[in-house]
Amino acid sequence: MPTIADPRAFLEKLFYAAVAAADPDKALATHLPDRPKGRTVVIGAGKGAAQMARAFERLWNAPLSGVIVTRYGYAVPCERIEVLEAAHPVPDESGLLASERLMAAVSNLTEDDLVVALVCGGGSALLPAPAGDLTLADEIAVNRALLASGAPISAMNAVRKQVSRIKGGRLAALAYPARVVSLVVSDIPGDNPALVASGPTIADAATRADALEIIERYELDLPEVVMRHLKDGNDEPPLPSDPRFARNEVKLVASAAIALDAAAEVARKAGVETIVLSDAIEGEAAEVGRQHAAIVAKISHRGLATQGPMLLLSGGETTVTIRGKGKGGRNSEFLLSFACAISGQKGISALAADTDGIDGSENNAGAFADGDTVSRLADLEKNAAEFLGRNDSWSAFAALDDLFVSGPTGTNVNDFRAILLN
Repeated sequence: MPTIADPRAFLEKLFYAAVAAADPDKALATHLPDRPKGRTVVIGAGKGAAQMARAFERLWNAPLSGVIVTRYGYAVPCERIEVLEAAHPVPDESGLLASERLMAAVSNLTEDDLVVALVCGGGSALLPAPAGDLTLADEIAVNRALLASGAPISAMNAVRKQVSRIKGGRLAALAYPARVVSLVVSDIPGDNPALVASGPTIADAATRADALEIIERYELDLPEVVMRHLKDGNDEPPLPSDPRFARNEVKLVASAAIALDAAAEVARKAGVETIVLSDAIEGEAAEVGRQHAAIVAKISHRGLATQGPMLLLSGGETTVTIRGKGKGGRNSEFLLSFACAISGQKGISALAADTDGIDGSENNAGAFADGDTVSRLADLEKNAAEFLGRNDSWSAFAALDDLFVSGPTGTNVNDFRAILLN
């Protein structure tokens, strides 16, 4: 079997195949709810929410109205659904106003009305709505502490929903007695829809006590007013058994598993033996990078890929415990750690990227790496391990011109990692 002549072009093709499998038009077409006797109101939040709204408009041949919020720069034109923009990953005033607009949109509905919730990754930060006496600054402080903690997304959302008037099923409760159908694009390992965007329309079983335990476990330094709110025991989010949710439906329309399977199919058609390691990998990005390198080493040492090129795919959502002041995201951190671990090895190429098109705070989706990444940095008198130590993976790959920039993709099924043994 001949080798892949252009590994980077091949890996990029796989990324776009994964993204296409989660395309809103394709994903929503087979999951449309029955039309109601009354009104149809569309709400939504996330980095792909505008594309979902546009697709829903095209597919829904009946009257509707609604409002959704997406990240700055991610809006696309819609005809009947209003598209708002706000900040991500740290909330801002625009997000606060957007939350109020969504809550107002589902107020005063009847049991004949239908609420369609378009929910995808990023929606949690886009929907700040501080509970009780808390302020936007308090909710921002909670969000910043969680983002720097290294906690998995399930733990983050368990805390977030306890300080919010909209998360943890509260938005669906406001819509009662209307029926709520949530169409969810999952960016969560394990695909629990209640965790996507902190579940504004889907309750989960995490309690106030669970949130306090998470805060203690990850040593989160939260404002005193937040801790008082969490300890007073009042106004907990509704549980899944709440009778107001009895008629509601939840439909998972796209996920990491679907996206990875699509990429694997493209690779196999090209004659490349392909293994999907997992679609639900969590943990520290740097450690996951080393684990992937260990898998590659085992394959190489045992000659398991001797018949031709082999591809390893994985997804999920890693985390980064912030220790330095560099720039980057979890995918580029994973990749730099992986590059350090495979340094000097030939025939290995990798792409790690976020399927929404943004990895961290910069404009790149991720980056490329190979066995020469570390040595090429050394030729520039730069040290890969030092970049990794200060969470500065973006700067490392920028110096090599190895950043992968896709632009906003219109969907979000989380991390995409592809490693080619060629």
